[in-house]
Amino acid sequence: MSAPAPIRVLLADDHTLVRRGVRLILDGEPDLTVVAEAGDGAEAVARARDTAVDLAVLDVAMPRMTGLQAARELSRRLPDLHILILTMYDNEEYFFEALRAGASGYVLKSVADRDLVEACRAAVRGEPFIYPGAERALVRSYLERLHRGDGLPDRAITEREEEILKLVAEGHTSKEIGELLFISAKTVERHRANLLQKLGMRDRLELTRYAIRAGLIEP
Repeated sequence: MSAPAPIRVLLADDHTLVRRGVRLILDGEPDLTVVAEAGDGAEAVARARDTAVDLAVLDVAMPRMTGLQAARELSRRLPDLHILILTMYDNEEYFFEALRAGASGYVLKSVADRDLVEACRAAVRGEPFIYPGAERALVRSYLERLHRGDGLPDRAITEREEEILKLVAEGHTSKEIGELLFISAKTVERHRANLLQKLGMRDRLELTRYAIRAGLIEP
C-alpha cells in the first residue's frame, strides 16, 4: 500500500530567512512539503489560487496585506483550504482575530521548531491548535468576557477600512491604494476620512501609530 501524498503547504512571510528556516522544518517531515512561498499577504492569496495547496501558513505582520487579512480572503475564496497563523506575538487578541479570519491554529515563531509540524497536521485533520501554555489564559479571558456580558470583542473598523489603514500607514498614496484595491482614489479618500472620524484621529501619523498598535505594520 503506497503512502498518502504529503500535505502541500503554502508558506508566507516577508522575511526570507524566516521562510527558509520554516521551510527546512516542514520539508524535513515525510508528510509535509512546501510547494509555494510568498513575501506578503496579497502574494499569498495569488499563489493559493494558482497552486494546488492544502494548507497556508501565514505570518501575521506582512506588507500590503497582513496574514489575518489574507486568511479572511482565502477563507472566502478557498473554503476548503486549511490555514495556520505564524507569529512572534503572544497576544490573545490576535488569537481570537485569527479564529475569526478562518485560521484553525496559531503558532509562535519562538517555538515553531517544536510546535509547527504538529500544528500543520492538526489543521489538516480539521482540529484547532493552540500553542501550549495559552489555553488557560485564553479560556480564563473568554469566561471573564462572558461573565461581564461582553462576548468576543467587536471589530473597531471594517475589513475594508483595515486594508486602507494598513496601506496608508505604509505610505501609499490614495491613487496607489485605489489601484491595489481596484477602487477609485475618491473612494479611498472617503474611507480615510471615515477612519479618522471613527478613531478620533487627525492625520496619517496618528493612523500609523494606531496601525502599529493593531499589528497591521511593524514599527
